Amino acid sequence: MNSALSVPATASLDDPLYYLTNFRYVLAWVNDRHHDLLGEPERVFLSAFETLPQPSQALLARMVMRKGELFRTGKLVYDEIGDTPQALAPLVEAGLVEFDPALTAAELGHHLRLAELKKALAVDIRAAGLGASPAKKALLEHLVPTLSAVKPLSEWWPHAPDTLVRLSVMETCDRLRLMFFGNLRQDWAEFVLTELGRQRFEPVALSPDARAFAHRDEVTTYLHLHRLRERLSDGEPPAALFEEVPEAGESRWLGARRSRLLVSMGREAERGGDEALSLTLYQAATGSDARIRQLRLLERRGEDRRALELARAALEDGPRESERQALERLIPRLERRLGGPPVKRGQDASVAMKTLTLLGPRPVERAVAEHLATPKAPVFYVENSLITGLFGLLLWPALFKPLPGAFFHPFHSAPADLYREDFVEARREEIDACLARLDDGRHVQGIRDVFADKHGTASAFIHWPALDETLLETALACIPGHHLRALFERLLEDLKHNRAGFPDLIQFFPEAEGDVRYRMIEVKGPGDRLQDNQRRWLAHFERHGIPVEVCHVRWQATS
Repeated sequence: MNSALSVPATASLDDPLYYLTNFRYVLAWVNDRHHDLLGEPERVFLSAFETLPQPSQALLARMVMRKGELFRTGKLVYDEIGDTPQALAPLVEAGLVEFDPALTAAELGHHLRLAELKKALAVDIRAAGLGASPAKKALLEHLVPTLSAVKPLSEWWPHAPDTLVRLSVMETCDRLRLMFFGNLRQDWAEFVLTELGRQRFEPVALSPDARAFAHRDEVTTYLHLHRLRERLSDGEPPAALFEEVPEAGESRWLGARRSRLLVSMGREAERGGDEALSLTLYQAATGSDARIRQLRLLERRGEDRRALELARAALEDGPRESERQALERLIPRLERRLGGPPVKRGQDASVAMKTLTLLGPRPVERAVAEHLATPKAPVFYVENSLITGLFGLLLWPALFKPLPGAFFHPFHSAPADLYREDFVEARREEIDACLARLDDGRHVQGIRDVFADKHGTASAFIHWPALDETLLETALACIPGHHLRALFERLLEDLKHNRAGFPDLIQFFPEAEGDVRYRMIEVKGPGDRLQDNQRRWLAHFERHGIPVEVCHVRWQATS
C-alpha cells in the first residue's frame, strides 16, 4: 500500500536531540527499504549503534553530521550530551571512533593553531628562514615535505591540552546517506531546513520498494565515481585515475555519471597537454558533450578527415538541438579544410536589434529595465525564472507523479529521472492533459491554484522569490496560451539544456489590444555576445512569432 511519507513530527528543533531523531530515522528507513543492499560493515554498524547509550548515539550523530573525520575532543562539547569522555568511551570500545589516531604532519597542521603547531614541532622559526611571524600556511608548506612520520598527537606533542579522535565509520555512514537520498549532494541539513520552515517538500506517495538503487554494486559504483571526482578536484593526475574508473553495468544513470567524470578527466588532460589521453577519455565516455569535445580536439590536432567522418555519423544519428548546432558549424569547416567548396553559414534568427547608450557602467539589465519601463509598460528582470516557473506550476501534477524510480525519500524537489530520455514518455498522459489547458484558457486558473497551494514548496523549476503574485498575474494576462505551449514543448524536448538561455527581461503592455501584450528582451553589455543556447531560443521565438529583441548597451562617454 502506498503512503505519503514525510519527516516524523517528533524530529522537532524544540527537542535538543532532534538531530539524533533524524539520524535514527535515516538508519531505520535504509534498514527497512535497503536491507538486501546492506553489507557486513553496514549491518555491524547498525547493530552496534542500537546498543549504544543515548549520549554516545548523539555524539556519533554530531560527528557524522560535521565535516571531516578528525575532531578535537575540546570541540565535541554539547550541553544535551553532557560529559564528552563518558560519551566517547562506548564509541571507542565499539570500534566506531579511534582514540588518538596516527596523524600525518599535514593532518596535524590542519587541526592545530599556529602557536600550537610551533610547540608540537618545536620549530625554530628563525633558523628555518621563515621570518619572525610566518603564516601557518607558509610554515606548513616549508615543514610538511620534510616530515614523513605518521604518529598520534600524543607523540607529536606529549603536552597537548587536547586529544584528537577519528570517526571510523564515515564511509559506512556516507553509504547509508547515499542509499537514503540517492545522491551525495543532499545531507542532514535537509532535515534542519525543513524543521526551521525554510524548506517544504511535496509529499509524494511512496511504495515500500521505492528506492534509488536496485543492487549493492550500484551503490559501490556511485561511491567510487564520487571519490574519483573528489581526487580529480584535489589535483590527482587523470592518467592515474583513469585506471580506477569502474564500469557502470546496465544502469543508464550511473553510465551518465561515469561519462561526466570521464569528460572532466579529459578536460584536465587537455589542460595538461596530454591530448592522446584526452582523446581516449572522450572516446570512453558517451553523450553529446564527449562527442563534441572529441571532434574539436581532433580538429585542433589536424585529424580533419577522421573528425569529419565521426561528425557526419553523429549528425545522421539525429542528435538533440544543441549537438546538432555544434555539428552544423563543425562539418562545413572541416569540409572546407579538406578542399571542399565553401559552404554558406546558416543565418541566425531575424531578431529585432537595438542599441542603447546609457549612463554607467552599472548592471546592464537594471539599466535597460529602468530606461524602458513606464507606468503602463512595466519591465521585469526574469532571465530563466519566469517561463520555467510557469512551466513548473502548470506541469506540477506530471512532475510529481509517483512513478517507480522517481521518488524514494521525503526531500525531492524534482523526480530523480528528470533528465533521463524516457522522462516525458513515462508521463505522456499527464503532460498532455496539462498542456491541453493552454488551448482553452484553463491554464490561468490552474496555475493560480497551484501557486496558492504550493507556494514555497521546493521545485527544481520554481525560484519562489523571483515569482511574486504581481509578476504571475501580469504574465498570465499578457502571454497567450499558444505561446506558452510553444515554450513549454521546447523545454520538454531537452529539459536539461533548454531550461537556460531565456532573455533577461520581459516587458508587459497590459492595456494594449490583442492577446500578445509582451516582449522579451535579451540584454548584452559592451563586448558581450549571444551564447549558443540563447541563439537556439531566439530561433524558436522567430518560428513561433514570439516577440523578442536583443538590446546592446554602450555606456555614455563621460567628459
